[in-house]
Amino acid sequence: MVRPRAEQPTPGELEVLKVLWDLARPTTVREVLEAVNAQAEKPRAYTSVMSLMNVMADKGLLMRSPQGRAFVYEPESPREQTLSSLLGETLRRAYDGSASLLVAHLLDQSSPSAEELDAIRALLDQYASRPPSTDPNGGGPCKTSRPRRPTR
Repeated sequence: MVRPRAEQPTPGELEVLKVLWDLARPTTVREVLEAVNAQAEKPRAYTSVMSLMNVMADKGLLMRSPQGRAFVYEPESPREQTLSSLLGETLRRAYDGSASLLVAHLLDQSSPSAEELDAIRALLDQYASRPPSTDPNGGGPCKTSRPRRPTR
């Protein structure tokens, strides 16, 4: 039985996407390889990264354009859109749509600092005061313009 292609990026694909989002320009395989290897414990081979990026282009995660004798790659979707999709799928599949359960597990796993907790509280306050969203996927990203609460 053939395994269906995942709509969401794999961990390796997400690593490549992060590099491309950070560089924010059309990028060659060599440039991605250098960035990935600068962060990796075990260096990757050029052909491995090239194959992965070609699969990603075939899946619609990357745009591939010829530039001279090489190709350059760009993410098909912006970072926020991809991350929202990943989180939405996790929320549906792992937490049965329960945002409170997801947040509880997130806080347990991440052990946020006092500053991060203040920022989270500010986001919750901002979210509670905005009008209801008509988008079935939820509202857009919250802005973090509210000043921090004083520490106690």
